[in-house]
Amino acid sequence: MTQSPAKITAILTAHPGKAAELRALLVGMAPLCRAEPGNLRWDVWRDLAHSERYVLDELYLDAAAVEAHRKTRHYQTYLAVISELADRTAWVLEAVEVR
Repeated sequence: MTQSPAKITAILTAHPGKAAELRALLVGMAPLCRAEPGNLRWDVWRDLAHSERYVLDELYLDAAAVEAHRKTRHYQTYLAVISELADRTAWVLEAVEVR
């Protein structure tokens, strides 16, 4: 059985006055998430048209790596504070085979 990569895309829009705190949280998480076994990519993007909006672009080896990510201390800390800093929408995606 082959492993299927799992992608997470999250859009976070900072609450008024919280953009700097949101940015610091996301930038601080990057090295921790990138060091996780099974993490293939973890990038933070900022919307040029709306500077308070960030996009997380994450790629994991498989669903098990996503589950392991969600159990980490840094992810649990993120979950505990994110609702105070931003509105958040996230999707866990699977690849579609294109021939």
